[in-house]
Amino acid sequence: MVQFLIDRPVLLLFGVLAVGTAIGQLRFKSIALGPAAVLFAALAASSYDERLALPEALGTFGLAIFAYTIGITAGPSFFASLRTGLRPVALVFTILAGCGLLTFALARLLGFGPGTAAGLYAGANTNTPGLAAALERLDGAPEVTVAYSLTYVGGVLIMLLAAAYALREATTHPVPDDAPVSENLVNATVRVTHDNVLAVRELTFTPHGRVLFSRYMTPDGEVHMTDGPTVLRPGDRVLVIGPEAGVRHITKQLGRRSKLQLEQDRSEVDFRRIVLSQRRFYGRTVKELQLWERLRARPTRVRRGDQDFLATDDFVLQAGDRIRVAAPREQMAKVAAYLGDSDHGSSDINPLGLALGMALGLLLGALPLGLPGVGDIALGQAAGPLIAGLILGRVGRTGRVVWTLPHQAASTLTQVGLLLFLAYAGGRAGSAFIDAIRSPVGVKIVLAGLVITTVHAVALVFIGRRVSRSGGARLAGVIAGSQTQPAVLAYANESSGLDQRVALGYALVYPVAMVTKIVVAQVLTMF
Repeated sequence: MVQFLIDRPVLLLFGVLAVGTAIGQLRFKSIALGPAAVLFAALAASSYDERLALPEALGTFGLAIFAYTIGITAGPSFFASLRTGLRPVALVFTILAGCGLLTFALARLLGFGPGTAAGLYAGANTNTPGLAAALERLDGAPEVTVAYSLTYVGGVLIMLLAAAYALREATTHPVPDDAPVSENLVNATVRVTHDNVLAVRELTFTPHGRVLFSRYMTPDGEVHMTDGPTVLRPGDRVLVIGPEAGVRHITKQLGRRSKLQLEQDRSEVDFRRIVLSQRRFYGRTVKELQLWERLRARPTRVRRGDQDFLATDDFVLQAGDRIRVAAPREQMAKVAAYLGDSDHGSSDINPLGLALGMALGLLLGALPLGLPGVGDIALGQAAGPLIAGLILGRVGRTGRVVWTLPHQAASTLTQVGLLLFLAYAGGRAGSAFIDAIRSPVGVKIVLAGLVITTVHAVALVFIGRRVSRSGGARLAGVIAGSQTQPAVLAYANESSGLDQRVALGYALVYPVAMVTKIVVAQVLTMF
């Protein structure tokens, strides 16, 4: 049977993936290993017979596509996080860099080599791209995967406890969040009772984020679409969309909340979600759609994945985005045709942009970079595509070349790449893993991993609550993002009742945490 699988590597691959993903779906009190279980399935196979290992080219392909699609997805939020939310971003960077120094000190104290140190850091922080970057720099040295495997589970469990503590503290010692919950969008019909001299375009900016005005009803019952120069008069009722705090602010400024639900009146103005599938709009901003100028239609929200965003003029669109549009009833069919409204666009992998971006990333990873005192190093097949993806994801498009990927397609490619790499990495370290867990060295690695994860968790909980002024739900999201751990995010979402602040905290620090861990893991391989 072993020889049968060795002669059929594709069958071996899908067998490992099937066993690993089945184990990863098993839950214990909302905790599951997820994709990481594929690594353990591959470890088990290769420990039984070291010839049950997958080809290196397969692992390289999975690693490159995984890193690139992470970069493409995180690019816009990564650069945005450098401008906003500086406190939690700086906190996470500092803690992760400090954990790198702690890892180096523990490795020296316990006699670990560079590969074990890098795997220890990546596993304690449950970061697969860090594992990948370290493996590449050390030409697939098995000690990296061994240390990662021995510390991964502890890294998940301790951070789950930290997130639970943060959420529990939110109910007993609430701490205000200093960032607006901009994606927690609400509708409100406001009755204008105050004399107002400002045009709609001047009312959209509030201290709590942007708001949009969709339509308004005059005192005599006529419904009109709002435009930038529109001035609202006493007796008008206007539909406002935006973050809850921003809507409350504009309500006080204009008058009071109306019992009328203007969005339910579809007699003259209709609304619907339309899938963006016209390729010429990929990577363009909402303003560049020119929906108002062409069709007298007003986009109000953009749904990407499971999140809603306000359709501000500068919001950059991607293939498969679902745009909520308000328009005169007779124009809605034209609006749908103009935007495409085809589900095919949500699964289009954009072959030209993907191939060019991957080629640029791999080329960047292969170029030697001279570091004083260290010599020439290369970013490699993980960091190169990741950096290229971050930059190209932020750029969006160059002329006719669209760099971004639809959210669904990017998520699929990320998962496929991750599974391929984990199956390869586990297959290269099975015998070394068995030797490690039978020796005192394995115990030392497990304990060192617990120390690193505990320091990471304690620093986030106590410093995060006091220095960055993050409240419980948001802090739980920051913990999940800093650990780059979907299991912690899922737990925090479920425990908080899908509180939007959890997702915001996660999205704010995730890109910086991901990049920091990849860099630190590579630095640890140099000493």
